[in-house]
Amino acid sequence: MATAVITGGTDGIGRALATVYLERGHHVLVVGTNPAKGAAFRAEAHRHGAGDRAHFLAADLSLVAENHRLIDHVTTHHPAVDVLVLGARYHRSTRAETADGLEANFALFYLSRHLLSHGLLPRLRRAERPVVLNFGGAGLTGPVRWDDLQLRHDYPGTGALGHSGSLCDLLAAHLAATHPDVPQLVNHPGTVATSFAGEYDPATAAHVAHLRAHAKTPAQAVAQILPYLDAPPAPLTAVLEGHRVPTDTPAFDPAAALRLHTATEELLAAL
Repeated sequence: MATAVITGGTDGIGRALATVYLERGHHVLVVGTNPAKGAAFRAEAHRHGAGDRAHFLAADLSLVAENHRLIDHVTTHHPAVDVLVLGARYHRSTRAETADGLEANFALFYLSRHLLSHGLLPRLRRAERPVVLNFGGAGLTGPVRWDDLQLRHDYPGTGALGHSGSLCDLLAAHLAATHPDVPQLVNHPGTVATSFAGEYDPATAAHVAHLRAHAKTPAQAVAQILPYLDAPPAPLTAVLEGHRVPTDTPAFDPAAALRLHTATEELLAAL
C-alpha cells in the first residue's frame, strides 16, 4: 500500500492533500506541532473508515534532532514513501533563533527540507513512482543572500519566507541533478486561505486578514498541483499557480545549487 508523508499537514494545502491521499487508499503520515489538530485529522479519517491509515507525528521540524527523529520513525514504520510533501513553515515578523542557534525560517522552511529530502531518499527509492513536492519559490523569489544565509543583518520580515523559498528551489535543483530517479516538484501556489501560521506585527496581520478573506481555497490549490504530482513531467519541475515555469534560469542554477548543498553540509557538520 502506498504511503504519503506530509509535513505541515494539519492545515491548508497539506491537510487537503492528506485527505486526497486517504481517499486514494494511501497510508498518510501527517507531521505537525499541534497534537489537537493531529487528533482531529485522525478522527475525521476514522469517521470515513480510513482511521487505520491516518497517522500523526508531533514534531518541531525547526530542530535538527526532530528531523532525524521523523526520518527514523518513517524508516521504522513505512517500507517505502511514494509521496513526500514538504510544506511546514511559520512566519515571523521579527528574527528568532532555534535552540540549535539557527534562524527560525532557515531552519524550518529550508534546512528541515534538506534533511528530510536526503534522509528519506532510501525509502523514496523503494516506491515504484516516487515524487517529492517542495513548496518553494518556483523561481519567483530571491535573490539568495550568499553572505548572510541566516539573515542576521537587515531581517526582511515576510521576505524571510521568500528567501527560504529560493533556497528550496536550489535544493530541488541539486536533488534532481544528483538523484534524477526521484522527481522533484517545486510549487508556489500563490495566495491560499490557509491558517497563515506565524507571529505577525500589526500591519502584516491586517494584510494577512485581507488575504485570508480573498485568497483561493486549499482545494483549489490542490487541484492546480495534483496533475503534476500524479505524473511528474521531469526530474525537476517548477509550478507557479498551476502553470509550469522554466527551470533553466538562475533560480535553479546547478552551480548555485551545489554551492548551497556544500554550505549546508558544512553547517550540519559543525552542528
